[in-house]
Amino acid sequence: MTIARSMPKAEGQELFASYLKAHASGSMQTKYLQKEKRGKVIYRSDTATSMASLSVEIGSEEAQCAYTIILMALFWCTEALPLAVTALLPVVFFPLMGIMDSSKVCMEYLKDTNMLFIGGLIVAIAVEHWNLHKRIALRVLLMVGVRPALLLMGFMGVTAFLSMWISNTATTAMMVPIAHAVLEQLHKTELERIATEQAAVKNGTVNGGFELQEGAPPPAYEDVEKENEPVNQQQLEQKHQTFSKGMSLAVCYSASIGGIATLTGTTPNLVLKGQMDDLFPQNGNVINFASWFSFAFPTMVLLLVLSWLWLFLIFLGFDFRKSFGCSVTESDKRKSKVAYQVIKSEYRALGPMKFSEIVILILFILLVLLWFTREPGFMQGWADLAFDVGGKSYVTDATVVIFIALLLFLLPSEVPSFCSRGRTQQEGGPKRIQAPPALLDWQTVNRKMPWNIVILLGGGFALAKGSEASGLSTWLGTKLTPLQNIPEPAICFLLSLLIAVFTECTSNVATTTLFLPILASMAQAICLNPLYVMLPCTLSSSLAFMLPVATPPNAVVFSYGQLRVIDMVKAGSMLNLLGVLTITLAMNTWAFSLFDLGHFPAWANSTSSAHC
Repeated sequence: MTIARSMPKAEGQELFASYLKAHASGSMQTKYLQKEKRGKVIYRSDTATSMASLSVEIGSEEAQCAYTIILMALFWCTEALPLAVTALLPVVFFPLMGIMDSSKVCMEYLKDTNMLFIGGLIVAIAVEHWNLHKRIALRVLLMVGVRPALLLMGFMGVTAFLSMWISNTATTAMMVPIAHAVLEQLHKTELERIATEQAAVKNGTVNGGFELQEGAPPPAYEDVEKENEPVNQQQLEQKHQTFSKGMSLAVCYSASIGGIATLTGTTPNLVLKGQMDDLFPQNGNVINFASWFSFAFPTMVLLLVLSWLWLFLIFLGFDFRKSFGCSVTESDKRKSKVAYQVIKSEYRALGPMKFSEIVILILFILLVLLWFTREPGFMQGWADLAFDVGGKSYVTDATVVIFIALLLFLLPSEVPSFCSRGRTQQEGGPKRIQAPPALLDWQTVNRKMPWNIVILLGGGFALAKGSEASGLSTWLGTKLTPLQNIPEPAICFLLSLLIAVFTECTSNVATTTLFLPILASMAQAICLNPLYVMLPCTLSSSLAFMLPVATPPNAVVFSYGQLRVIDMVKAGSMLNLLGVLTITLAMNTWAFSLFDLGHFPAWANSTSSAHC
């Protein structure tokens, strides 16, 4: 490293190129390893090394940047290295390749978007720490009820709402045990009822015909006979397992769907925000909390409703009257009442609302209001009125959330008792009032904060900046110009479908990090508003419904052991298609007018879009 620093830039690049070429030529001799095994020949190639030799032979900064991106993509897809470790490669590669100065690369790893992510997670950690999210979830479930269809809807709605503000994984981990506790109680009550009735019939103590009142209508007799029919316990167990699978999938799917509704709900949304500010610095803050919510919240609601209908049909069948509780027997009513008591007892166990929960709820509401009113779009926001400097507001969404996060470390978690006697160091010593602990302490934050995601975000921003500095983005844009012959809605649909399939195999953050700069360059080359392809790419990266490894919420529910991979594939494949269609519809309806997608914006002009 010292030798390279003392050399001129050209000589340093030549030395690095010669090293890579020598390493590549050495490995090419052992590129194909043949191993005879049961009559088959197995070949193994050193992909990364061969691409290294390719980048050196081309010798341009574009090719060297492309090599870095491809190498990182392979590591992200295969997880040969931890995701965050792979994200640090630009710090080494870009300076050695002469693409960017090391200080400029490192500056990309802690930007405004990273601070927005950190602040949002600190608020979410506070909500989790004081169990406010559990109180909200149980309260909503008590309002919805426990009829099968409404119970499914209630759990999906609560999970989606919570995942808008806190981690999708934490939401799933909290909601799945509650859901299974309710379903187990429903199943237990049903088994006890059947056992009691069968025992009574066997002992001859129940006579359905004798219990009928004289002159009673025939339907009553039919209901009694129906309740006294022997029930196949195997069928009942299978029905319970099917509903449990549906509920598990409903929770993990709604956690992923709910995250798309807010800018801080899931990390790909923040990747888009950061990439927009990096690639298009003059975009006029087109993506902020208010504009994103106006676009993504209706999309989330529509997709959530479609997901509920799909899961309802495949796991509860077409018996709408029974699923909605329109025609239930007395035993069904007793079963529902017992399940309702389970949720009620869980809620009572939380006790009365504490002072800390009240303060956090007030701060949370204040945060959302400040986000919405900072730059609402249809009028001047408080940031423009109070903090305007030279026609530009210096306050961003990150400023607001960090301010609220600081208050969490300052405000007490209990009401200070100034009138109490206080604790003394020794008997007869002076009275001292012990200050209550703050709402949040750094040990809790440090334990729950996913610092690896902060580095992963920075790695994505460094890649985008390197692509721009090396000219790779411009080169890619010129190669993608034939796409302008395809209708715009078709481009949106095909790209959304591509991202939805790709994100099943790799991290959604890595997916958006890799694709967004390429799609932005493509949009500039064909004179298309970059948001028209970057928005659906971001939303589609959250459509990871088919595999347990696709996203952490899927892995959480799969770990309970009730689901098989085929169950997730069957339910998730249709949801992927519904999600892509919903996103395509959103992009060509309300998003089209909200972001003025029909016009090529001035902030997207570059050398490759000079003809637009």
